[in-house]
Amino acid sequence: MSRGHIRARGKSSWELKFDVPSDDGKRKTLTKNVRGSKRQAQAELAKLIAAAAHGGFVDPSKLTVAELLRERMKIWRGKRDISPRTAQGYEDLIDGYIVPYIGTKLIQKLGTREIEDWHATLLTEGRRRRNGDGEGGVSARTVGHAQRVLSKALAEAMRHGLVTKNVCTLQPAPKLTTEEMVILTPQEVDALPAQLHGHEIEAEALLALFCGLRRGEILALREKSADLDEEVIHVRESLEETTEGGLRFKGPKSKAGIRDVKLPAIVTDALIEHRKRLLERRLMLGLGKLTGEDLLFPRWDGSPQSPDTFGRTWSRFAKELGILVSFHGLRHTHASMLIDRNVDVVTISKRLGHSSPAITLQVYAHLFRKDDSKAAAAINAALGG
Repeated sequence: MSRGHIRARGKSSWELKFDVPSDDGKRKTLTKNVRGSKRQAQAELAKLIAAAAHGGFVDPSKLTVAELLRERMKIWRGKRDISPRTAQGYEDLIDGYIVPYIGTKLIQKLGTREIEDWHATLLTEGRRRRNGDGEGGVSARTVGHAQRVLSKALAEAMRHGLVTKNVCTLQPAPKLTTEEMVILTPQEVDALPAQLHGHEIEAEALLALFCGLRRGEILALREKSADLDEEVIHVRESLEETTEGGLRFKGPKSKAGIRDVKLPAIVTDALIEHRKRLLERRLMLGLGKLTGEDLLFPRWDGSPQSPDTFGRTWSRFAKELGILVSFHGLRHTHASMLIDRNVDVVTISKRLGHSSPAITLQVYAHLFRKDDSKAAAAINAALGG
């Protein structure tokens, strides 16, 4: 039978002492400091004693990185702190970039040196395959994503008194280098509309290229979303697909994601033609006329398209043309065109649906780094005049 008692350490601070079984069969006394009322401290002690009695208590000194991450993922999912899509991304980072390298490390023994070594290994070896081999070095951006997941878990471990510090804040992720995005060349941009003409994904691709919409935002557009008389698209939701939750509509990541995007004439014309074909198909299948809630880019029966399946359709089309740009790369191309035309960053940020201009600058920093030859030329012209 586990035993325990409480000792006051301050006005709202308590030391909990309780017994747990040790490896040699004897009992071991552990302590844990908590804050709150005495009743809250008593409840926490009762929980710890019950866990120890049923073998469910994990000694913080023996808690590994992998165990911590699994525990936090269960809690994040349960409390719905993260969306299913984010959860899937976290799981991928945990399984591929964290656990295979430092999963067996004890969280209380984890230091800045181990984090630094982990970074270096990821940059040189990359994601670990099932056979234990690396897939080649990953980018500093990917290392940063993995670091943020681990740092989130360690911050909560620190809040619960499982560790005294978050080593991820002491050993930051590698600095991002200027990573050139794979975007269309000006010549490819000029040629693409003609190459897309009549193709099943013509309108979707033009929305990404000339309006900067995300794939999920495009596939979530409804009939009422497109005001072609005013030449504007109302972005209000997104379609996502996860292994766990399947297809679901959701709101944007931030309030800035809810936006009205003006359409250039080439996109308006493509949408008019697409809408005609969609209506003809619906009437042929007996689905009736379009209502405001009907999707603009559905499957043949009116149901939502799978974003992943749509992505593969684009990949096949791009491969046929010899284009090495992902569908998301069309959005990056749109941003680069605006930057090249000296559109201000606030306008670009709003059009892309970023939560702040700072995000735009972070993502496209290398594109904003232009030389000031135009300024020098203006001074030369002034002096010459």
